[in-house]
Amino acid sequence: MAEQQDRLAKYRGMRRFDRTDEPEGGAAAPGEDPSFVVQIHDATRMHFDFRLEVDGVLKSWAVPRGPSTDPRDKRLAVPTEDHPLEYRGYEGMIPGGQYGAGPVIVWDHGTYHPLVDGGPEAFARALERGHASFELHGTKLRGAYALTRIHQGPDGGAGDAADPAWLLVKKKDAHSTPGRPTTPDPHRARSVLSGRTLAGVRREEPQDGS
Repeated sequence: MAEQQDRLAKYRGMRRFDRTDEPEGGAAAPGEDPSFVVQIHDATRMHFDFRLEVDGVLKSWAVPRGPSTDPRDKRLAVPTEDHPLEYRGYEGMIPGGQYGAGPVIVWDHGTYHPLVDGGPEAFARALERGHASFELHGTKLRGAYALTRIHQGPDGGAGDAADPAWLLVKKKDAHSTPGRPTTPDPHRARSVLSGRTLAGVRREEPQDGS
């Protein structure tokens, strides 16, 4: 638990939990199968957040153009801080003045299967080395994907310095759509949890004093 707490130190240090309703972490237990979530976040820049449950936290990447089902699309994925497992179900309005201010919805979620021999530990090591393949079992995203690091920052790629970058790519299988990407329009996409759009979340933001 102490090691997990340390991995969430950056996440917690970037947020004021007396101002934001984002989860502080530490209460959720891992499920039988590792989970994934894709959130759409209209912050300073619109982007998708792609998160995989690894070793008790959500390893996270910001994907500006979102995941694609076309294997020819190579989508930039920029690593961000580890998030707590409770973030799998988070959607709402991060208030102004806070890190990441803006609406968040859960566009897709589900479980995933590492396509690496050796179980969860081997999958975590594969990510550390910079390449890991996995199969998604989501409501919207299904089939095999790969994350590959293409540039490592001087800190070793941990995301604390200087632009480490990855690619998120769909593999060819029964769920791929060559020549026909199915990335959603983030402005029209709806939450898999509540059916809300980003605009709907924003409209529901409470006014001061209410």
